[in-house]
Amino acid sequence: MSAKPVKGDEPIIIKKYANRRLYNTHSSSYITLDDLAQMTRNGADFQVLDAKTGADITHSILTQIIMEEEANGEHMLPVSFLRELIAMYGNSMQAVMPSYLEASMDNFRANQTKLQEAFQSSMGTDALSKMAETNMAMFQAAASAFMPGATVGEADDAKAESEGDSDGELDTLKAQMAAMQAKLDKLGD
Repeated sequence: MSAKPVKGDEPIIIKKYANRRLYNTHSSSYITLDDLAQMTRNGADFQVLDAKTGADITHSILTQIIMEEEANGEHMLPVSFLRELIAMYGNSMQAVMPSYLEASMDNFRANQTKLQEAFQSSMGTDALSKMAETNMAMFQAAASAFMPGATVGEADDAKAESEGDSDGELDTLKAQMAAMQAKLDKLGD
């Protein structure tokens, strides 16, 4: 399903009928709440309209998706947060909460992106393949120590070779972790 419109396009219109069915006017097909959840994860811009009245019901449909996600999976929203959120309704802070929550989510996304970029730049594929090689060498050394017919000298040689490689690679990994920590500290400032 081609759910993501080109930038500048109008949002995809989803019509909700009285029989609770959802119709995607972009793809000319009936969809489910799960499809809408996936469209949201993919970044698709859509608007849900009541087919009879034309009223925008996007907010209530998104809330329904959250309720189903919370009921079917792991809980993302802690009870204390939900209680505080409910307490805000009718409170003088109610008008401020939507913009505050939106800004908090934008900030969270930006920090998440920076963290991913920092991790990828310091822990590239070379570091991961070196870790895999080190693990394999350690496994082979351990296996050769328990293989029938292996002499103690052969096992010791394999162990010494593995430890020599591991120490150098461990130092490299420690340096990379220190660099990543420095980048994270810099992002926090």
